[in-house]
This record gives sequence, structure tokens and C-alpha cells, in this order.
Amino acid sequence: MKKPASLRAAIVAAVPELAANPDRFLVFADAGAVAATNTKTLSFEYRYTLNLILLDYSGDADPVMLALLQWVRLNQPELLDNADKRHDGIGFEVDHLNNLTCDLSIKLQLSEAVVVGTDDLGAATFTHLDEPVPEWTQKGLA
Repeated sequence: MKKPASLRAAIVAAVPELAANPDRFLVFADAGAVAATNTKTLSFEYRYTLNLILLDYSGDADPVMLALLQWVRLNQPELLDNADKRHDGIGFEVDHLNNLTCDLSIKLQLSEAVVVGTDDLGAATFTHLDEPVPEWTQKGLA
């Protein structure tokens, strides 16, 4: 799976406090499943709930959410495009620890398509497909 590390890097880049305290930013893939059909290639899709947990976080949630939405826009756009997925595709919980810090948990539904092929020697190859690039980003309107 490639998306958890990619999203973590995007959020850390946007929130310097997390870069300074990497042990306070946990990432879990929960409730995972593999979806595959009985085709010749055995290509498949990972489906899972990504759980991001920021421990003892003293910053504002807005920069975290902005970085998350910017990443989702390019890496899991149906969470924004699909009315049903907008309803429950991204959720969060906050546990206020005191007047200054909280634990923030963000959960989002992700999927990753993996194309399985073979190389010249017959060994399996794995290609993780990128999400389709929205037309508006191709025209420099991002």
C-alpha cells in the first residue's frame, strides 16, 4: 500500500509540529479487504479505512484538514465527488486532554488498485495505479 505513507508525508509537510514529534503521529490501515475477480492477471484492489491519530496535538485542526483535503483531491477524489462518499468517507474524533492539547483521530475510506503482471523472466510485477487526474488540474487551474 502506497497511500498511507503519501498522506502522512503530505500532512507532516503542512504541520511542522508533526515533523518535530513523529512519534505523536500514528497511521493505521484498519478493516482492510482485498477485492479481486477471477481474471487471468489476478490484479486486485486494497480497500481499507486509514486511521490517522495525532497524539497530544496542540495545534489548530484547520491546517491538518486542509492538507488532508488537498491530498484527497488528487489521491482519492471520489471522497469529494461522490455524494454518498462525502457523507461518511472522511470522519474524525477529538479527545480533549486539557485546555491545550487533544488527541485527534481522522478516518477515511481508501482504495488502491494494483495491476499484477509478469516480467520477462515470468516473475510477478506489481503496478499501483494512480487515480485519474481531474481535468481542471491538467489545465493549470489547481
